[in-house]
Amino acid sequence: MFDPVIAPSGTLLGLLQRGRGDGTLHALTAPRPEALAALNHCVLRDPRHDWQVENRSLYYARLYLDLNGELDEVEAHLFGAEDVLDSDESRTGLALAVLGHLASYGRRDALELLRRYAAHGSNWAWALDELALRDDDAGLRALAAPVLARFPADPEGDAELAATVRDAFEPRPWRLWAEDPRESVATRVRAAHETGCFDRWQRQMRPSGPRPGWSVQAVFEWAQQGIERGAALHVPAARCLSAVAGPEDRAEIVQAAKDGTDGARCTALRYLADGNDPEALDLIEGAVANGSTLVVDAAVDAFERMRSLAAVDRARGWARRPDPLGAAAGRVLACRGGVQDRDLVLAALREAVRGEGPDAPTLWTLVDGTGRLGIACAAPVLRHVYRETASSHLRGRAARALAATDPSFAAGFAVECLWDCEETTREIAARHAETGDTRVVERLRRLASDPAEEAEVQTAVRSRIGPEETAV
Repeated sequence: MFDPVIAPSGTLLGLLQRGRGDGTLHALTAPRPEALAALNHCVLRDPRHDWQVENRSLYYARLYLDLNGELDEVEAHLFGAEDVLDSDESRTGLALAVLGHLASYGRRDALELLRRYAAHGSNWAWALDELALRDDDAGLRALAAPVLARFPADPEGDAELAATVRDAFEPRPWRLWAEDPRESVATRVRAAHETGCFDRWQRQMRPSGPRPGWSVQAVFEWAQQGIERGAALHVPAARCLSAVAGPEDRAEIVQAAKDGTDGARCTALRYLADGNDPEALDLIEGAVANGSTLVVDAAVDAFERMRSLAAVDRARGWARRPDPLGAAAGRVLACRGGVQDRDLVLAALREAVRGEGPDAPTLWTLVDGTGRLGIACAAPVLRHVYRETASSHLRGRAARALAATDPSFAAGFAVECLWDCEETTREIAARHAETGDTRVVERLRRLASDPAEEAEVQTAVRSRIGPEETAV
């Protein structure tokens, strides 16, 4: 899947793509056709850079409800010819998740669309998972025949069905079908379930990888074999090394960290850093100076895991380096530094935004550290990250940092955060937003009574308003 094109943050489309609370507020005051066009654009062209962890479905579903939006374009997207040509679940997953939330809010048209897609669509398993949470037994039983028809009644089809039943995210439909009064349905599903359980047992009986009694060199060779196959195994290899290495092996491990193969070097650096070996920091610095990209990345990652005072002190000396180790040093200080490190963390934050933009991965840790250290003068940078980042998770971290550093947060960004797509951001807003704004009080009441809202958000809401105020 290609990275989505994100519109400017000042546009309605850009706000909705980012999942910002202001997106909903602007959509509700915009001309309805314009708002629905932007909403459909987002739902049919998933704007998330990481669709597996970022939330948008409840956010978009609520806006469909507020706009009383039709689902014609969603239907056309799901049942178009492209559904046959492109079966990647990321193409339809967001639309199906939105339909799931709408069905839970009582939208019958959404429920019927999910049922039809589960029977005929390419990404039927996702639709079935949504229905497993929301449909009644009769609706699920009606899907047994079309779903089972997807698997030919031959050994290959039976094996595929067994794997599907074994790996099902929501098992409710399959359990229901295993008890179906139609013998042809129940017998086949029960057989698939039994085969899947046997397959799982067989896999557990055939472990791969390191064995007890391996030598240090054997572990290094296993890690190198992983690299040659395109799989980085130095992390599990380092754990294995902890089990097989003794004090007499330290010299061999240190030498591997200096000039071993990439697999051995990455493994040794991780092992020595996790054990706070006195030479680990010097070896990490040397690896960054002369190692391959893979070794540099492993060295930096190993350094960031270190918790010793020596590592924090070394980070203070490395923080101004214009290389990956300098960037890692800034993150270490953000996580474990003290108030005396505020200037270094602030400099790292500014440099990351200036050099890599508001979506730089390093910002996650630096933004958290800015809030932890209470760096008040970082508020302008945090506001910029909040507005511009396409990552709803990073925006939530920026909101948390602003709550700790920016006195204007409660009357400003905290208000729009009540409509944010991420529940953790809504929770922050529920704890900080000033209730002098009538929009805030109304929104808190709605969140408190919404059955789809997360428990943590509702707990935060109820800490601000009394039980008598939650009735809508």
